Amino acid sequence: MHVKHASRVDSFRQPFGAVPADGTVLLRLEASGVSNVTLCYTYGLYSFSYHEEPMRSISGGLYETRLLLPHEPCLLFYWFRFTASVDDPEFPEEYKDIFGDLETVNLYYSSAGDTRDGEGRLYHEPPRVGVYEDKYPFAYQITVYNKDLKTPDKIKGAVIYQIFPDRFSRDSGFDFKKMENASPRPERIYHEDWYEDVDIDGKPETGYLACDFYGGSLKGITEKLDYIRSLGVNIIYLNPVCEARSSHRYDTADYLNVDPILGSNEDLKTLIDEAAKRDIGIIIDGVFSHTGADSRYFNKFGRYPGTGAYRSAVSGEESEYRSWYNFTNTDPDNVSYDSWWGFPDLPNVNEDDLSYRRFIFGEGGVVDSWTSAGISGIRLDVSDELPDSFIRQMRDTLKRKTAGEGILIGEVWEDASNKCSYGSYRDFMLGNTHDSVMGYPFRKIMLDFLKGYADAGLTNDRLEGYRERYPVQNYYSIMNLVSSHDVPRIATELSGEDAPGERSLQRGMKIKASNARHVVNMCKIAFAIAVGYIGSPSIYYGDEVLMEGYKDPFNRRTYPWNRVSKRGEDYLSFVKRVARLRTENTCLRMGFYKTLYAKDDLFVFERSLKDGKDIEGKDGTGSSRIVLIVNRGKTPAYFEIADDVRPLTRADVPLTDRVILGTRGMPKTRVGIREESVLFVLF
Repeated sequence: MHVKHASRVDSFRQPFGAVPADGTVLLRLEASGVSNVTLCYTYGLYSFSYHEEPMRSISGGLYETRLLLPHEPCLLFYWFRFTASVDDPEFPEEYKDIFGDLETVNLYYSSAGDTRDGEGRLYHEPPRVGVYEDKYPFAYQITVYNKDLKTPDKIKGAVIYQIFPDRFSRDSGFDFKKMENASPRPERIYHEDWYEDVDIDGKPETGYLACDFYGGSLKGITEKLDYIRSLGVNIIYLNPVCEARSSHRYDTADYLNVDPILGSNEDLKTLIDEAAKRDIGIIIDGVFSHTGADSRYFNKFGRYPGTGAYRSAVSGEESEYRSWYNFTNTDPDNVSYDSWWGFPDLPNVNEDDLSYRRFIFGEGGVVDSWTSAGISGIRLDVSDELPDSFIRQMRDTLKRKTAGEGILIGEVWEDASNKCSYGSYRDFMLGNTHDSVMGYPFRKIMLDFLKGYADAGLTNDRLEGYRERYPVQNYYSIMNLVSSHDVPRIATELSGEDAPGERSLQRGMKIKASNARHVVNMCKIAFAIAVGYIGSPSIYYGDEVLMEGYKDPFNRRTYPWNRVSKRGEDYLSFVKRVARLRTENTCLRMGFYKTLYAKDDLFVFERSLKDGKDIEGKDGTGSSRIVLIVNRGKTPAYFEIADDVRPLTRADVPLTDRVILGTRGMPKTRVGIREESVLFVLF
């Protein structure tokens, strides 16, 4: 008995990866010593339809079926069933006891998870794909997406720079008293010293509320645009800028106005206009699953004029915002309401309420106001906690207001192609909602590789799995990050020091001098892979100078202007050199991808143009082919590069300290790469 299917190999499945609706897919199974070979599949999104189709036997022990895919975007899961003899010498020993005295039984062949070429394995039971099921055995997946899907050119292959606005830069006219008086609240703490460490205690009467401010501003960002552009940045993603009580501003108080500490709506417009002169777009954070309790809509503390939803629920007074929220108890002495993860300062919004949707999507509403100011797009906070219909309406409204060029990015931490939440698979990668999502899976894959938990082979298998499941337009737009405002900074994560439980202990943790070189080398590898790989590499402000910090609030420290270490300055030079490769070479932004070698500590892949064209058939500039060689190990490595790569066993090639090696015009080249380093070879 022999059975094989490999979903990433053309001879078994064509075409590769996600397929548009109404497309066709050829599926083949290599099988001998079995009978009744059947393709089993189920497709849908909110509900699924199950089917079986006998496979046609063709020459060479192959069986095949050609599927016409559904007309509507959906997920299609498939596997193979066949009859086998228990007496077959190759029958899995671990399954014999399960079937008892039966002579012939049904077995199943399906995905084995992260494997080379998508090869599967035998199971004694069919895969589980139900929303609430433990999805083992694994099914093969085909993402069937909207055939009209096209993501904006601005996001594909872009370099993104994420800024936490309060902590990036004060403007040259900063006035401490003006900051204190801009929007005073008794629970707030104001730092006069830009380099003072973040607050972890709050005021004695309130405790920690993330209400400490440094006075970073939109004007401060505008003044640093030339610096940002020097990093090769195409898009700036700003954490929330709307008025709010906290310094993180995910507790929106006023969707239509910039927080006074950051500046004004006109300052935002100026930032957008000045960035555009440098060919940089501005994406802002949209928080639509909840508002702040201290907001003009909920107005729990009575700090805003008019009647908010809280007072309306308690007193019965009319409020235009009352229907936005769900109150479970309106007794004045025991008011309770639905809130985000149980935090009373973040009352949840009912996104299906039509008056709320009118406020967000209607004329003069939130999206209309932001797009009128010239934003390039919106990042949706906690996308998986918003209804699919809300996100679809957000996409449609954003595209309509921007002639189709508005970018919609979602906060999704898992595989967005098959994400389940709130009782359903989600419409995230089918061409109806997001252009891009935050690449937290990319971060996990990189950290596992750089920390030694996964070798290059497994790393490649995992990346190829995502490439297989995401539509091309989306995959070339994914915001591939290694740090963000919600996770420890990459330098700290790679330091090898686990975070102490107490914030007071985390505050003093620094990378040990004895480990600094290793951390810098691993950070270089992470950045080089992000720049070389498919998608949109993201730089979290300060990572380019090796800022440190565990999770919130230490990953949100102020940028160390004028206090960057020598190590940080050297790393900044590396970042600029590597990022410039994206600017100068189309193949790194929109080129074709191929893994050349992935084993142990060595990961080698290429990006290329075909006949001078990128994946969309557009003319490219710069190198026609760039090979990235990554050596995570502690010893040098040697390769011969021609059409493919071949590792060399003898150290007969000079080692190079260069990050970028130009070999244009050479039919082949031999290169030696030092330990813990990266090398871009340009053809």
